[in-house]
Amino acid sequence: MLTTKKKAVVIKKTGKHEKDTGSSEVQIALLSERIEELSSHLKIHKKDNHSRRGLLKLVAKRRSHQKYLETTAKKAEAKKEAV
Repeated sequence: MLTTKKKAVVIKKTGKHEKDTGSSEVQIALLSERIEELSSHLKIHKKDNHSRRGLLKLVAKRRSHQKYLETTAKKAEAKKEAV
């Protein structure tokens, strides 16, 4: 579980501004931190299938955020080239 202090550090490191908590970059960073913590938990508790399912859901959510970032970056590039 991410503590509020850890979240604040991650948000400060990856956010565009001080109160940026909703951008895709921040969301990906927060999901990555949670994934790292869960994977270390699962190395110890190998039979914890409930947490494993949660881990898979987090990985899928992170992947969808990354895909969104890729498509928006491509659109922005195409827009710059058109101008």
